[in-house]
Amino acid sequence: MNAHSEYRIVGKKEVQDGAIDRRELAAALAKDGQLLVPILELVTNARGVVDQAIDVMGRATIEAVLELSARQVAGEPHQGRRASKAAHAGITRHGHQRGVVKLSDRTLRVDKPRLRGVGGEVPIPAYGAMREHPGAGARMLDTLLKGVSTRNYKGVIREMAGTAGVSRSAVSREFIEASEKTLEDLLARRFDTLDILAVYIDGIILGSHHVLTALGVDAQGKKHVLGMREGASENAAVVTGLLEDLVERGVRPQRVEGGRRRLFIIDGSKALRAGIDAVYGADQPVQRCRIHKIRNVQEHLPEGKARYATLVLRAAFKMEDHVKAMGKIKELAGELEDEWPSASGSLREGLDELFTVNRLGLPSSLRRSLATTNIIESPQSTVRRLTHKVDRWRDGTMALRWAAASFTAAETTMRRIGGHAQLWMLRAALEDEREGQRVAQVRKAG
Repeated sequence: MNAHSEYRIVGKKEVQDGAIDRRELAAALAKDGQLLVPILELVTNARGVVDQAIDVMGRATIEAVLELSARQVAGEPHQGRRASKAAHAGITRHGHQRGVVKLSDRTLRVDKPRLRGVGGEVPIPAYGAMREHPGAGARMLDTLLKGVSTRNYKGVIREMAGTAGVSRSAVSREFIEASEKTLEDLLARRFDTLDILAVYIDGIILGSHHVLTALGVDAQGKKHVLGMREGASENAAVVTGLLEDLVERGVRPQRVEGGRRRLFIIDGSKALRAGIDAVYGADQPVQRCRIHKIRNVQEHLPEGKARYATLVLRAAFKMEDHVKAMGKIKELAGELEDEWPSASGSLREGLDELFTVNRLGLPSSLRRSLATTNIIESPQSTVRRLTHKVDRWRDGTMALRWAAASFTAAETTMRRIGGHAQLWMLRAALEDEREGQRVAQVRKAG
């Protein structure tokens, strides 16, 4: 931009007062056509997502694209004059006229350039392509997942791009169809070709409904949403159904051809532990989530004592020597035993499985990723954020649909787990039969 370029700061009041003309904005956008040529190509070739262009810059962007398309047909605008270049010969501009870009869920009204030739009206290619743009069900799903409820969808769309014809029932219907398809696809995924080394299992509460989700990590550290079931982790039937479904879709136990031992990271639920034993075998190493353990102990203690216990637990979890670390936690349990026996019992319960990642000889960078269910709780926070406007959960199916859609959306931004370069060490430990025998003996002893 040269030294003579002018900058204009546009305030909210100018827009409300009508000081900023939409056509002026469209003309400014079209002035430097190179900025919008990629969008023009996508739209003309029916590959562009018109809804996304609307969301980003509104109706002015669409009108600017139409202006660029008109220039390709008629050349630069010179009102009332015929184009001079051979490629545009015989075509003149006749101002603008109202046009309509029809989308499946709404109608966008635009002002488009009017072109005339020897034989009459001359079409604008981009306008024809936009008129034929297919339904926007998937886009609607994406918008809803960003926190817009069906109650205010119509208002939001009007503010974004001056659209019309959106009904709440139509939005709800298309979202239900799109999210049902998302859930169906998620529950049909196959994992036969993936080497899943670790499986995180945790639950989330949506309204009065529980959704139990399993997330897997492959040998390269990539995360995969494996499956979900309506119901709590304390429900044995729900847990067993989820795990048996994973087996059917390729996450097989070692006793089955093509299967292997895996590390399971869970919240400490007894039903979950029993389900893993029943479906995958008692030789599967299990890591109890350390964050869940801290929360559970805190619930049994007054505030001051809870802070003290938390400091002791966190210090113990940082120790390399898991035997000494367990000793420190046992000492804490002894201190609390007389006055707070429930907290003491919580500290002792499942103590060995709080240090499974240490016993497997994994480096600290990998232990941090595998010692808690934080990896699955992160997309769960996305689910809560995306569904916080839902004030009425009609049934468990609705909760499943929203969870599936939200987890699928979160999956697109999931990174590989921390310490993934050392996952070969986890694989080696899982393939060590001596470790499997040790786990099975501990499980048998109770």
